[in-house]
Amino acid sequence: MKRPQDNPVGSEPTTLRYEDGTVRIDGLETDVLAAVRESVPDLEADPRTDGWRVPAVRYASLRAALADGGVRIDDRVLDLESLPALRSAYELRDYQQEALEAWLETDRWAESNGVDSLTRAPGGVLELPTGSGKTVIAIKAIERLSVPTLVVVPTIDLLEQWQRELEREFDCEIGRFGGGEQRFGPITVSTYDSAYLKADSVGNRFGLVVFDEVHHLGGKGYREIARLLAAPARLGLTATFERPDGAHEVIEDVVGPLVSRVDVDELAGDHLASYDLKRLEVALSPAEREEYDRKQDVFTNYLARSNIQMQSGSDYQELVKRSGNDPEAREALLARQRAREIMLGSEAKLEALADILDDHRGERTIVFTAHNDLAYDVSERFLIPTVTHQTAAGERREILERFRAGTYTRIATSNVLDEGVDVPDASVAVVLSGSGSEREFIQRLGRILRPTDDGTRAVLYEVLSAETGEKRIADRRQS
Repeated sequence: MKRPQDNPVGSEPTTLRYEDGTVRIDGLETDVLAAVRESVPDLEADPRTDGWRVPAVRYASLRAALADGGVRIDDRVLDLESLPALRSAYELRDYQQEALEAWLETDRWAESNGVDSLTRAPGGVLELPTGSGKTVIAIKAIERLSVPTLVVVPTIDLLEQWQRELEREFDCEIGRFGGGEQRFGPITVSTYDSAYLKADSVGNRFGLVVFDEVHHLGGKGYREIARLLAAPARLGLTATFERPDGAHEVIEDVVGPLVSRVDVDELAGDHLASYDLKRLEVALSPAEREEYDRKQDVFTNYLARSNIQMQSGSDYQELVKRSGNDPEAREALLARQRAREIMLGSEAKLEALADILDDHRGERTIVFTAHNDLAYDVSERFLIPTVTHQTAAGERREILERFRAGTYTRIATSNVLDEGVDVPDASVAVVLSGSGSEREFIQRLGRILRPTDDGTRAVLYEVLSAETGEKRIADRRQS
């Protein structure tokens, strides 16, 4: 394995080693300590070794800081296998090339700091719409760096899609962590769950890590994956970077900043299908309205008495916690659930769906719902195949293949098809109910934006219950 050339300044080198998700530092002179700490603030003394230690995520910053300080380094951190020449047949579109170059320009191991590095060290996040070719950009990034790479994905479906794509593009072994396999390769695809379990043991085996659907990395457990890996080059991919809980700031810290953002409207009509958004507001029936208002009153009155604001997920968790031993809290929680059921699955929504399906007879259509029960109701009423989290993997593949082949022209689904599944092209999407989050909305829009040969405009219907919380949430998302 090639080592960086040592800077000749100093009599004894500072030695860097990877140990269980950290970089151990021995022989660091006190005269450069302050300067290094300025660049790497989480540098900590290690009384066990009489040296210093940093989380592995700081390896690139540490290496650059030491080089800037003229420190002679014996770098034993990365243990990278050699790779054959990587060549991908993909040709990037202009916006894809611009995104890749923006990421490459973030390289923290520039030649000016005297480091002849094992690999380049760009780091950052690319935000592009679903269907715009984020995977292709990542494959070209792997080709450009040509170092052992770990690709981390949220689902088994994405794991298998990435594995097939990498095997098709590159003539080298593709490892896999997840789905019952734990097989290392110089290029390895892993689920977030498997990477969380294995990161500290393989954290020095990769020069580049790609986080697909990188917004998942904001979770408190998953963010440890990035902290335990020493990979100096880091690439995040997402359709929606910012998280409502502010955890995108954590992602910036462990992957890098948002370096390129491409909006749906910039690509629609050229690289993605042109599309129309249609919002349909439907009224609750008198009986539904009476019950909805009554249940909402039970819920809001309890919140007023208990001083719970419901402004974050922690407020909802507090309500759930109280419901375990407080009958009034339990009544309020059940009332909220029933009000949501009425709001999200009203009879008028199903009648509106019937009209939409009639208007788009023969067109590939996906009906999205917020929960399984409504998906099954749609399936039963309109004789549409349904894919939910409860659908077995084999059955799901069969339904999607028949949808792709045109045997089925309509499918219904809960959140399971929002991301992480290779969904066949569709031209119509109906959001019958949803969470109201911008990320979910953009992901569902992306399912109908692949361009067609005949230039057909895609259309996304959003069906909302008027004068309810659903309408207010949708209005906030659009503002």
